Amino acid sequence: MTNVLPVDITNEVKTNFINYAMSVIVDRALPDVRDGLKPVQRRILYAMLQEGLASNHKHAKSAATVGEVMKHYHPHGDSAIYDAMVRLAQWWNVRYPLVDGQGNFGSIDGDPPAAMRYTEARMTKIAEEVLADIEKDTVDLKPNYDDTTQEPTVLPSAVPNLLVNGATGIAVGMSTNIPPHNLGEIASGLLALIDNPHLTLDELMTYVPGPDFPTGGRVGKAGIREAYATGHSSLRVRGKARIEERNGRHQIIISEIPYQVNKTSLITTIAAMFKSGKIPDISNLRDESDRKEPVRIVVELKRGAIPTLVLNQLYKYTQLQSTFTVINLAIVKGEPRVLPLKDTMQLFLDHRADVVTRRTQYELDKAEARAHILEGVLKALDHIDEVIALIRRSRTTAEAKDGLMARFELSDAQAAAILDMRLQRLTGLEREKIVAELAELGILIERLRGILGDTRKLWNEIKKEIRQVRDKYADERRSTITVLDDDINKEDLIAVEDMVITMTRAGYLKRTRLDAYREQKRGGRGANGGKLREEDVSVRVMVGSTHDYLLFFTDQGRVFHEKIYDIPEAARDAKGTHIRNLFKGLRDGENIASVLAIKDFDQEGCFVFATKRGIIKKTSIAEYSNITSAGLIALNLVEGDELISVGIVRDGEHIVLATADGQALRFEAGDVRDTGRATQGVIGIRLRDADKVVSMALAPADGDTELLAVSECGLGKRTPISDYPAKGRGGQGVITLAVTEKTGCLVTLGLVRGDEELMVLTEKGTVIRTHVEDIRVTGRNAQGVKVINVSEGDKVISAFPIKKEEAL
Repeated sequence: MTNVLPVDITNEVKTNFINYAMSVIVDRALPDVRDGLKPVQRRILYAMLQEGLASNHKHAKSAATVGEVMKHYHPHGDSAIYDAMVRLAQWWNVRYPLVDGQGNFGSIDGDPPAAMRYTEARMTKIAEEVLADIEKDTVDLKPNYDDTTQEPTVLPSAVPNLLVNGATGIAVGMSTNIPPHNLGEIASGLLALIDNPHLTLDELMTYVPGPDFPTGGRVGKAGIREAYATGHSSLRVRGKARIEERNGRHQIIISEIPYQVNKTSLITTIAAMFKSGKIPDISNLRDESDRKEPVRIVVELKRGAIPTLVLNQLYKYTQLQSTFTVINLAIVKGEPRVLPLKDTMQLFLDHRADVVTRRTQYELDKAEARAHILEGVLKALDHIDEVIALIRRSRTTAEAKDGLMARFELSDAQAAAILDMRLQRLTGLEREKIVAELAELGILIERLRGILGDTRKLWNEIKKEIRQVRDKYADERRSTITVLDDDINKEDLIAVEDMVITMTRAGYLKRTRLDAYREQKRGGRGANGGKLREEDVSVRVMVGSTHDYLLFFTDQGRVFHEKIYDIPEAARDAKGTHIRNLFKGLRDGENIASVLAIKDFDQEGCFVFATKRGIIKKTSIAEYSNITSAGLIALNLVEGDELISVGIVRDGEHIVLATADGQALRFEAGDVRDTGRATQGVIGIRLRDADKVVSMALAPADGDTELLAVSECGLGKRTPISDYPAKGRGGQGVITLAVTEKTGCLVTLGLVRGDEELMVLTEKGTVIRTHVEDIRVTGRNAQGVKVINVSEGDKVISAFPIKKEEAL
């Protein structure tokens, strides 16, 4: 009866799983740090060597090689072996291919290789360097899986294969992803490391600046040092593209793509991004790749498209920019380790030292054995007559051998060699050859003993061989190491263009392209600026670049901000999005009083604030750089006051405050001292009963400028600013518009130079865009001319000048 042993199932499963995991880690998925090969790759190359498939021999059927590998070394299935062999032949996967394939070995487009019965393969020249001297006892051999033959545990590899070709693999609970490098750079780094083992990482990186992918591309410097210092990091890799112009249109030519990116997949993704509207400016997409140019993708752009913007969109939304995660994990003395660059290189050098030492000892043993034989032969030649007589007297070979050994003090091997010697060796010429060979062997033995006895000579030998490999196989770098911009942000994907920002009294906000508003002559009827309810009216219009910040100052003295490109875009006649959907921090009853576009908060100058009660305040722009989503206090207001206007003023400029009753006061900005953000300000203009400040203009101290006044009934005029005397802060000002029933109250007083365009809005939502130069220049007391025909029951509520360059 068979004995039954009780087993703890938990411990049994745990033990078996650990054994399985270690088998996968060590014997399948991860490369050895010494030769940079996984077991299947090592077995493929060794089998090709055994089959005589050197680079100078003809190709053999891939199926035959796969069969040999599976039969003798790797019984895990032919498809796994063939896949590994194919990858070693693909230039876009391996920086220095180790297999020379003939036939269809796949493509960078992701096309699969032909079946192994159709393709042929042999080793490349550099693969022979990986196997060089394997016959000289340079590495250990072990029994194969069925103990019918032996296979190497590692290859001698004169090539730092792990670093130059990289590796990728997934084991149990761990993975490796080692980027390829340039052989010339790695070799130079190894030579420097031999000369100075205490080389710092920064010094080593002067020789090895970064990975060199077979498909080229641009590799960002960020992350490279971390990868080399720790063995783990992420690198950003971009394809190479250039912008060309043809027939008035731009096109982007992609000539290199990131490592391990499928070209067909990239093209498909670009097309998908165009269809989804994320890259709308593409007019055509072609793959013009051929044998001469393996990668040539042509992206044609629509007329007027901004090529740099489209290129940024390609980086952002497609695999033209990818991330390579470095995990420098390899097998070191039978265990997986994550290695820094210097350790990886040092371990390769240690392997080379072991290989060269074993090879030198092997060559020394062979040389000494040969010299020993030749010494015996020479001794026999010196006594040839006696040797011949002894042999003739002997009845058997054994008797002759014993006689030679006893008479001439020869070893067994020497005596056997003399008995095997041909008669032609007795000639004088042959003797000279033996003497010469023995002399050469003496020199060789002395050199080999020197290498084994002197560490410095050993490393010189290693250096010589590294230089030889570098000189034979090093090529130009394919990838460019450069400083890439930080992550492409939203702003990089949005064209710089001018937008009209419109906001209604009910708080609906929108941005519309400037060219959506057609030009009209003075006195036109205008165009509909939005689908508004009867109780809703447009109250603000301004122009700014998509990349500007839009600052929203509330009547309660707070400020919010948003990039203009984040304002929802809408057609000219659309209502827009409610302001409270953008700013959740707005309080009940709090309304937007002023909107201002600003490029950044680092510029010189101050914000100047004007309130309905004539208060003025000036604060540095930098004070407002930390605006949060909850808003920020812009100024403190007294009870019953409201903020009505905000502008940017610089030293030497003047401030002009205008009231609804047509009064205006001009004074120097220097009259208002700078104060902190949360302050009240000082009196700017003294108001008459029931009057209020409606507008603020900022003007240079001198210059050929004008103030444009527009009234509720659509009348407008231009008046030279010199007609407004500069007075001190705190006065009542002078007349700027004779307010009558025909004119209505003053709506705005703005600075113009005469070459701008003017946008005018009415309470019912009518908008007109006209030239400022069409409005007549008159004195301060004049009523002006018709700028817009206002229908009955309607009135102008806003007028905004647009600079000439903004109106193009």
